Amino acid sequence: MKKILGTVLTGVLAVGLLAGCGGGSGAADDGAVTLEFFQFKSEAVSTYDKLIEKFEEENPGIKIEQNHVPESDTVILSRLSQGDVPEIVATNGNSVYGELARGGAFVDFTDDEHVERIIPAYIDMINQLSDNGQTNALPHSANANTVLYNKTKFEQLGLEIPTTWDEYMEVVETIEAAGETPFYSAYGEAWTALPPFNALASNLHGDDFFEKRHAEETTFAERYPEVAEKMLTMMEYTDNDVFGTNYNQANTAFANGESVMYMMGVWAISQIQNANPDIEIGAFALPASNNAEENRLVSGVDTLLTISSQAKHPEEAMKFVSFLLEEENVQFYIDEQKLFSAVENVFQEDPTVVDLQVHFEEGTITSFADHYYFPGMQVENLIQEFLINKDIEQFLQTMDNEWDKVQARQ
Repeated sequence: MKKILGTVLTGVLAVGLLAGCGGGSGAADDGAVTLEFFQFKSEAVSTYDKLIEKFEEENPGIKIEQNHVPESDTVILSRLSQGDVPEIVATNGNSVYGELARGGAFVDFTDDEHVERIIPAYIDMINQLSDNGQTNALPHSANANTVLYNKTKFEQLGLEIPTTWDEYMEVVETIEAAGETPFYSAYGEAWTALPPFNALASNLHGDDFFEKRHAEETTFAERYPEVAEKMLTMMEYTDNDVFGTNYNQANTAFANGESVMYMMGVWAISQIQNANPDIEIGAFALPASNNAEENRLVSGVDTLLTISSQAKHPEEAMKFVSFLLEEENVQFYIDEQKLFSAVENVFQEDPTVVDLQVHFEEGTITSFADHYYFPGMQVENLIQEFLINKDIEQFLQTMDNEWDKVQARQ
């Protein structure tokens, strides 16, 4: 793959890295080393708390302070510009990671023994993002971008998992005819529009889209009309205050049976089950086209583990990263979070996501489209604005203009 992302953050990185690593890490009063663990997943806070407790029992000389904040990409970029880089980072495998890696923010794991334990496809994914000849993080878990559905309601309505777009629309119309709500959507937070958008774009824009767009041989206006049209179609079957609802509210609403389906990733399952332990959830890949054989599950690296290149305690930081990558700890994490392992020989067998296993076995998987847009485009905000004004032509023109604007600065 040609280089997809530029180095728009080089100046910021240089300033931050020259300033050194802050991160709130140091020696505690009892002589123990205290390390900040900066992680981006709100759903995983309690799971990490349990793992941290276990780690500290096994390593009494090291204390881990978990730090989760909303808008983690923005926060870590801001902190980096001030030389305040957390020693240990769990981040998403997205374009911001690629920028940070290319800018020298993270250590090089290329020759680390842990790399050999990671499923090669996930190493390839993150190396394509950084494109600097190094492996600057260790994939820990993988996710799946799905349609979550209420199994009980599906059974009551006699519904089967659809494999084409037309079948999907038939399911939607059957649900609505029965007096139920097909979808619950929460686009009050811009990022929550990305799961359905990714499911459509990754399957419909063509596998050569980013290479061609970089070479100015295609445009969003040419390749994305169907994506935009289907986004609007699905929103027609939502019956809640779409732009006045946030992610947590949507998880709770779906848990309480306010819709039959919910376009969200498997990362939401644990929070939904916490809201309603009795709900029976299933998950399937959104069938974006009418060619069943071409429809794929959107999956990618959910969590990357990495260490600041300016870490004051690299050995202790590596101990914690190694601990999280131990098979029994990976198993514990993916079981609680309903994710998939990026580490070999660790398998997800939860019945909630069992229908997705065929995609991993057959290799019918594709990457998240938004991981390859320029970070400066702020695509989630453009999608949110589009869903509000519903102007397809304007949306696609804006996407092209923003792409060209950022690319011209590279």
